[in-house]
Amino acid sequence: MSTQSLEKTRLSELDILTSRTEPFPLHSAQSFTFSPELAHEHGLALCDQKPFQWFLKRTLDITASALGILGLSPLLLLVALAIHLESKGPVLYMQKRVGLKGKLFKMYKFRSMHPNADDLLEQLLDQNQTNKGMFKLFNDPRVTKVGRFIRKYSIDELPQLLNVLKGDMSLVGPRPPIDRELKHYERWHYLRFNTLPGLTGIWQVSGRSRIQEFDTVVSMDFRYIREWNIMLDLKLLLKTIPVVLGGMDTA
Repeated sequence: MSTQSLEKTRLSELDILTSRTEPFPLHSAQSFTFSPELAHEHGLALCDQKPFQWFLKRTLDITASALGILGLSPLLLLVALAIHLESKGPVLYMQKRVGLKGKLFKMYKFRSMHPNADDLLEQLLDQNQTNKGMFKLFNDPRVTKVGRFIRKYSIDELPQLLNVLKGDMSLVGPRPPIDRELKHYERWHYLRFNTLPGLTGIWQVSGRSRIQEFDTVVSMDFRYIREWNIMLDLKLLLKTIPVVLGGMDTA
């Protein structure tokens, strides 16, 4: 995305934010307070803006996640066994993430790192290969051998089908950030919380690990929110299949 178009995105989203009644908290909040007048005027949350399409989205999410959990259960068990055999520690990794309208929830993943990975994070922050809005380190020394394989094919994300079934996430949407990352957010970044976070989205099918500028990632989220309908979700799901099967653009 060009600098000029990115700046236009910033300005348009900041124009919307100027009518907020309360500022966004910077981190570790239970929820962000959205002005009812703002939501009515701008239709910020997709569930309020397009209720019927949102009903179809949730129907797709519930049906596909339930079938996915059942159909993939043999694979899920094998991965869990491989993780257990390689290193001590829990098979699942649970982490607080920020979702729709700033609601905090526990996101599930297969553990792909050594059990002390969070303790080592502070030592690696200065090696971050993106910017402060998100952390990404290629060849991260905390990742296990099994972890590298399941990350390559996004198998570590499969437990998030439980989050989708529960309604914390959707199949398609922006990736949910860690609450500590919010202290690095600019005000315009917060509009990505106007929809449920997802397993896949525009960023994931557009070369996720090659896109290292956080503003570009958020601009893709805005594009998804502005253009969203159920057909866009279906198209992005179809585009995700070759990306996952080919193990493309992973870190």
